Amino acid sequence: MISFLRVPACGVCVALAAGCSTVSIGSAFDLESFEKNVQRDVTTRDQVQAWLGPPPSRGVAVEIDGEKFERWTYFHAEGQLPSLSGSNFKSLEVKFDGNGVVRAFSWSSNR
Repeated sequence: MISFLRVPACGVCVALAAGCSTVSIGSAFDLESFEKNVQRDVTTRDQVQAWLGPPPSRGVAVEIDGEKFERWTYFHAEGQLPSLSGSNFKSLEVKFDGNGVVRAFSWSSNR
């Protein structure tokens, strides 16, 4: 009978611990270092990867004039469950031309 009581008690403990835990999504990256070092039309794809690591997301951006860019997106978010109070979020999008050179980038953050 004691073993039957342990199962629900363990479930309650896990639920309470989860309610106080921190969740993290994506990979942390140094946005300030990137912005300090990147140079439009100079910095290469290999340099960006050396600074930030491989991108969690890759895609293609097609501009209104039809020009295509390889697009890398980095993101990181963390906060306390269940309300995500004190959450932090940042994202970075980098566009590369056909030669693998940075043509544009944009970032956002709640800090």
